[in-house]
Amino acid sequence: MGFKYKIRSDKLHFLTHTIVDWVDVFTRRELAEVVVTSLNYCVENKGLEVYVWCLMPSHLHMIARAAENSEYDLSEIRRDFKKFTSKTIIKTISEIGESRREWMLNHFKAGSDKFEVWQEGMHPVELSKRRFTNQKMDYIHNNPVVAGIVREPQDYLLSSATDYYLVNRKGLVKICYIE
Repeated sequence: MGFKYKIRSDKLHFLTHTIVDWVDVFTRRELAEVVVTSLNYCVENKGLEVYVWCLMPSHLHMIARAAENSEYDLSEIRRDFKKFTSKTIIKTISEIGESRREWMLNHFKAGSDKFEVWQEGMHPVELSKRRFTNQKMDYIHNNPVVAGIVREPQDYLLSSATDYYLVNRKGLVKICYIE
């Protein structure tokens, strides 16, 4: 019998969404924009509250929850986000000048007309203690530094580090701040 992870929408959770086989999809601006646009849509229309985020080449880390007055719970928002971005990523790969187009489309093919972009399953971590939340926030923002992509967290465009570390600068995704 498998263990099913639970998400309590009113609580902050550390979430990771990983591309199938850790394929570096988000090295292309157009593909990263799919995720950024979708996150902002979920914030504006589904009640997603994003506190911290970082889109790496093969995965997305977030600290998030569903807004108190949202008609959607965090599990539903996550499901819809993954479903929409999967379809849009496949469509975008087909349309742009992606040099790995054929390889990627074949790699993500999961049936005659079905594609699987995000890995199945989830392991949400509820963040109830301030120290643990800060630890996850530092981990997320320092992910591109550890990967050797940038020297400083705030230099990475695809994260909320800009919002936290630079005065009067806003990142690409509308966030709520952890005080």
